[in-house]
Amino acid sequence: MYQSYWNLQSGPFEEKMDAGYFYESHPHQAGLLKLQYLVENRKGAGLLVGNPGSGKSYLCHVLKSQLAERHQPFVQLVFPQLSPVELISYLAVELGAEEAGIEPGVTGKDRIIRALHRQLQLLCEQGAQPVIVIDEAHLIADQRIFETLHQLLNFQQTSDVDFTLLLVGDRLLLSHLQRSAQLDDRISVRCLLRPFSAEETQRYVEHRLQVAGRTEPVFEASAFQALFELTQGNPRKINRLCDLGLLVGYADELPLITSDVLEAVSEELVTSIPD
Repeated sequence: MYQSYWNLQSGPFEEKMDAGYFYESHPHQAGLLKLQYLVENRKGAGLLVGNPGSGKSYLCHVLKSQLAERHQPFVQLVFPQLSPVELISYLAVELGAEEAGIEPGVTGKDRIIRALHRQLQLLCEQGAQPVIVIDEAHLIADQRIFETLHQLLNFQQTSDVDFTLLLVGDRLLLSHLQRSAQLDDRISVRCLLRPFSAEETQRYVEHRLQVAGRTEPVFEASAFQALFELTQGNPRKINRLCDLGLLVGYADELPLITSDVLEAVSEELVTSIPD
């Protein structure tokens, strides 16, 4: 709606998985390098932890876009509240196993695990090293899921299976893993996404505006400090606030977005939209 007013070619703060908007802040670039190291050096299992809205799922999307073709399939499970049998069945199918190979109507966990194992072996024979991402893993309520994931990692102990497992979630996931010592012990790479600093917040906003086609300033210099204080450097909150700020600026025909505009928009968000 406001794109033509601000001379933008696209929406810079939309909640969409577009790797072209990736801003190489120190925490996100360091996290991406660790995840690439995890996958490309066959380290088995990794952990990505950050506050809600810190960009965990987006970083996984960027990772997928930068990996070589041999790291396909890239399976990202975003609804982890499944039973162990449902989890294994889902992964087997997403990795390319024929549904018939899982024997519909047969719910035995061991039989489904064997079907998944066969598919992983086939992928390895084809030179593939798939990546399995369990997103929102802090929402896993059934401790048996972590036991199943540990069992899945045991496949890696043979030379005919090669894949990477990545657990993604907020800090609650760390507590879950403490209760699953065997799985926790298999995590070889750990990444923590911290919020942006005040300087990174400004550069993040300017980067996204530039990618969207804007070459002139949109925010007053003083607005960036207000933006950082209002969002505490959280990318999702920054996107929400900037998006609505641009809308208000368009509606009021403002030349620049001020700190007052951001503070007013933030107050509306606090009273109407939960984190």
